[in-house]
Amino acid sequence: MQPDEIVTWLRDNPEFFDQYADELAEIYVPHSHRGQAISLAERQLLTLREKNRSLELRLGDLLQFGEENDHISEKLHQLSVSLMQADDLASMIGTLEYHLQHRFGVPHIALRLWLNSDCNLREFAPVGEAVQKLAQNLVSPYCGPYVTDEVLSWFDVEANTLKSFAQFALRTGGEPFGVLVMASEDIERFYPDMGTLYLQRLSDLVSASIRRAVPVITPDDEPLLLTEEV
Repeated sequence: MQPDEIVTWLRDNPEFFDQYADELAEIYVPHSHRGQAISLAERQLLTLREKNRSLELRLGDLLQFGEENDHISEKLHQLSVSLMQADDLASMIGTLEYHLQHRFGVPHIALRLWLNSDCNLREFAPVGEAVQKLAQNLVSPYCGPYVTDEVLSWFDVEANTLKSFAQFALRTGGEPFGVLVMASEDIERFYPDMGTLYLQRLSDLVSASIRRAVPVITPDDEPLLLTEEV
């Protein structure tokens, strides 16, 4: 019989282990690590212990991930409340930068907006067509080591010191009206395979906040707040 046939037969005939318990106790097999012979029962116990240890490690990882997600959710909640309390766009941007830098540990942040507005903030500095096309293509947040030269120029540090970036588009009605970029000197801070669920939630939150705060100039030059129709 082949080994797999033996295994199948034993699974189909569990009473075998009761009928031949004494004989099985006399069977010795090599220890998986020490090389010495141990009984079949001891070998089974060793296998169960190894599986249990593996399950404990996996459970520990899951608990750690759960705690980390709880911390991120709490910080995102605090940011949401603070943005709702901001009176104008300038204070909103200051609030956003504070939370990202001091609560999320993001060293560098750059924000650019191209809404039709009379705001004089640096975030409304003109951007090139390539950046607007980039925003169109950012259907989900990007994490990795690459950004365009124009985006690099937005940061007040030496370009070659920044090693990893997270960037996402800000949208209203599906159309992008800005880009938020976070940067770090640590190449592992924003890596290509990292999860982007919370970055997408941050994108939605910042987009909605700016929609609420930025007055758009209408053709009649009357300020109109970007709010949802009811």
